[in-house]
Amino acid sequence: MEYLSPFKPSRSSPAWLNQKVMAELTTYRSTESERARERSLVSLFGKGGRALDIGARDGHYTHLLSEHFSHVVALDLAQPDIPGAECVAGDVTALQFPDRSFDFILCAEVLEHIPAIEAAAREIARVAADRVLIGVPYRQDTRLGRLTCSNCGKINPPWGHVNEFDEARLRQLFSTLEVESIHFVGENRARTNVLSTWLLDLVGNPWGTYYQDETCSGCDQRLVKPGPLPLWAKVPAKLAIVINNIQARFNQPHGNWIHIVFRVPRTAR
Repeated sequence: MEYLSPFKPSRSSPAWLNQKVMAELTTYRSTESERARERSLVSLFGKGGRALDIGARDGHYTHLLSEHFSHVVALDLAQPDIPGAECVAGDVTALQFPDRSFDFILCAEVLEHIPAIEAAAREIARVAADRVLIGVPYRQDTRLGRLTCSNCGKINPPWGHVNEFDEARLRQLFSTLEVESIHFVGENRARTNVLSTWLLDLVGNPWGTYYQDETCSGCDQRLVKPGPLPLWAKVPAKLAIVINNIQARFNQPHGNWIHIVFRVPRTAR
């Protein structure tokens, strides 16, 4: 199963682009893998008073949270526009809320994008009064599908995913919280190796996720798919694929996503 990542609308984008983004989000959420992920997340919501949706985007999960909680705050880097919710602009690495502000916090499809991941985890734990639900790709090999910027030459991870996660990493990040439950969604066995990675880097990563919305982490320019491979590059590119296909026969499957529920210890409330 492939890691998918929807495009992110911006309030500063032209109207036609936001319409395009919304259409892509609708298509993305209609896939069976995303519907399964949504079912898993919603089953872990519970009910209560104040909830925080970090990375609210178009408000899809904000609306779902509003069916379970009396007051929902929708937060994104640019202030979202979501009817029925308190919408705020903010940065997960420096949240503007007092300690223990929220009974429930949802943070899904966010932390894999955050370079200052330790600061984000500290802030989430700080404003949590009871439960925190984190959803991230599980054991993703970010060498797969990476991209080479045609402008500055920097190699970028797919989808702007700068972090990889497993249970140990999440427990470490949220060490001040207690683990309530861990859930896995989907199945993934995609991994690569040092040689295939080097060969694809050598030829400019022609099969990266160039249709993503995230720009280059080096120069902030749009990442553009390279043209046809020159003759010299076809051999190493083909060899990289052959090696990956052989390796795939031996890769063990694991969950595609991990949803982990943390709880604030009673002594800290």
